[in-house]
Amino acid sequence: MPQFDWTPQGVHLAFRHDEDRPLRVTRFVGRGADACLGDDVPLVEVLAVGSGHTLSNDRLVQTSIGAALRYRSHDEPAADTLVVHLGTEGTTPAVAVDVTLRAVDGAVRCVSTVRNAGAEAVLLTSVTSWASGLGRDAGAERPLLPSDWSLIEGVNDWLGEGRWTTRPLRGVLLPELHEELTGHTPRSAVTRTAAGTWSTGGHLPVAGLTAPGLTWLWEVEHNGPWRWEVGEHVSDCYVAVSGPTDRDHQWSVSLEPGDTFTTVPATVALGRDLPTAAAAMAAARRRNRLPHAENTVPTIVFNDYMNTLDGDPTTDKLLPLVAAAGRVGVDTFCIDAGWYSDTADWWDTVGAWEPSRTRFPNGLREVVEAIRDAGMTPGLWLEPEVVGVGSPVADRLPPEAFLQRRGHRVEEHDRYHLDLRHPAARAHLDAVVDRLVAEFGIGFFKLDYNIDGGPGTDRATDSVGAGLLEHNRAHLTWLEGVLARHPDLVLENCASGAMRADPAVLARTQLQSTSDQQDPLLYPPIAASASLSVLPEQAANWAYPQPDLSDEQNVFTLVTGLAGRFYLSGHLDGMTNDQTARVREAVDAARSLHRDLTDAEPSWPLGLPGWTDRWVAAARHTPSRTVVSVWDRGDGPDETVLHFPTLAGHACSVSTIFPRDLPGWQAAWDADTGTLSVRTTVTTPTARTFSLTPTAPSA
Repeated sequence: MPQFDWTPQGVHLAFRHDEDRPLRVTRFVGRGADACLGDDVPLVEVLAVGSGHTLSNDRLVQTSIGAALRYRSHDEPAADTLVVHLGTEGTTPAVAVDVTLRAVDGAVRCVSTVRNAGAEAVLLTSVTSWASGLGRDAGAERPLLPSDWSLIEGVNDWLGEGRWTTRPLRGVLLPELHEELTGHTPRSAVTRTAAGTWSTGGHLPVAGLTAPGLTWLWEVEHNGPWRWEVGEHVSDCYVAVSGPTDRDHQWSVSLEPGDTFTTVPATVALGRDLPTAAAAMAAARRRNRLPHAENTVPTIVFNDYMNTLDGDPTTDKLLPLVAAAGRVGVDTFCIDAGWYSDTADWWDTVGAWEPSRTRFPNGLREVVEAIRDAGMTPGLWLEPEVVGVGSPVADRLPPEAFLQRRGHRVEEHDRYHLDLRHPAARAHLDAVVDRLVAEFGIGFFKLDYNIDGGPGTDRATDSVGAGLLEHNRAHLTWLEGVLARHPDLVLENCASGAMRADPAVLARTQLQSTSDQQDPLLYPPIAASASLSVLPEQAANWAYPQPDLSDEQNVFTLVTGLAGRFYLSGHLDGMTNDQTARVREAVDAARSLHRDLTDAEPSWPLGLPGWTDRWVAAARHTPSRTVVSVWDRGDGPDETVLHFPTLAGHACSVSTIFPRDLPGWQAAWDADTGTLSVRTTVTTPTARTFSLTPTAPSA
């Protein structure tokens, strides 16, 4: 049976193909895992009008075109890259597909390009970025059954990001149907999608499946609609991922003879367990990021919004905050929302991004110079893609510069949405950014995004969904252009918290606000789980200490910041000397932790956190040590045990990174079991950040 292997560093894939069958992935070797896959799922599945499924269903798989694709050839243009060439024979429509795979240490990034190889137009309605079986551990005695797999998936909501669950695949998700009695496969699947422009405003494009010895993770790299699904096939369960589809997102694209369409990318990682799969995915994300100084040493930002100025900045409010932020040693001071409006009611008037003279009687420059004099980089909040219905910019730009439906501008929550395919829209945003950088020396922008623009636009496109995909891609190239013109500029991604925290935008920005959550007791599960979908060095977890909070309460929120990329707010200008010293201690700890943050691999020593769990923990591992943040959200003494399997058998020194001098916690390491027992005698919610440093293998 014809087959070939691809063995770049860190990955081994085996492919099988026949004269009468399409190309399949039959083996995937990742981080400590070797999966033998069922060979029933073609690597590429394509739906088109006039060519549907081989069995009527609503899945991405079992497509007629996918079944008709045949292997033609493959080449390796680089040490980490494989391109496989496929084509149909004797079918209508006739298409050719080039599949490009790039490997990085246990993960594979995949994208497919479909070309119309026939003489008639082809109307595509879905194309997968990746499809394969799940397989079994190559060393196992029996195949894995659906009942062996558990689905790992996350859900975002405003103020409630990163709510992960792990549930058995067999049962409620995939009931046992005895479909073998019919001679057919099941017709349904576990399907998750995002619709509209909030790519992570509900189900997440990052998910996984785990079974004994194998854990898959995948993510769709798109800042718009996507779909992934998990189901049963002939001899194996399968996973398939794609960008927008006709069924889910009103997406279709017409290809004239010779025309091509390229899918959104997807990355698939394999490990022996969740931490190893997550480490492989983190390596792939780092490989995919635009080069930037922040990728090596993340800086520390103070933002005036959260539980502080709340979108109402003025010179009188900002100058004391600037001085206080400078005293605790942060690198950047970001002026958040409101700086552009003379009134507090600015929601529907945004778009020009000119500084208010009412808020800043001597001009915004006075505050910006104070920030710079305090040794910090000045930053500003922007919401670039929207224009308020009451903004003069709404009349200055042509109608074609906005998302439209049948000639009407799309309006949501008193805002119009720019269509970044249009040169006038891009020119407007470029002029705003370039002006603020040139006039004020702005070195940091927090780019917010507070509306969902809906399914797309029908102007100058094949379909509403196709118009949105084109806009989404134009948005990414706009971000790339900003950084090409201003390579030292730092861009924060935000969207009502993390409603658009997808891999595509994160590859082009330097940090991601993980939530708008203002209750410090609710933030720990958000912060702890963030590194499953966001790189630790990008996961900007808010810490917002306050003068009216106790020392333990301030430590609690500061530990939340230390769990990822430290992101500070709070009324620092009203603090006592002792409180200021505590914040300065946290900033110093963050600066030390940031030095190895960009090599860290995440794990969850209490498992992925539940929204209401009393104890929450998040760890990150480097070659020299493990750092773990632990929160106890209960009242009164309690204890728990944290698990670190990779450290079992090693003696470890345990030290408290933050806070160094506050009593009430005890921590004891057991080398034989690889566990850390922690006990608190504090009578209120409390948190600490510890370091575990291996000293030698245990005797």
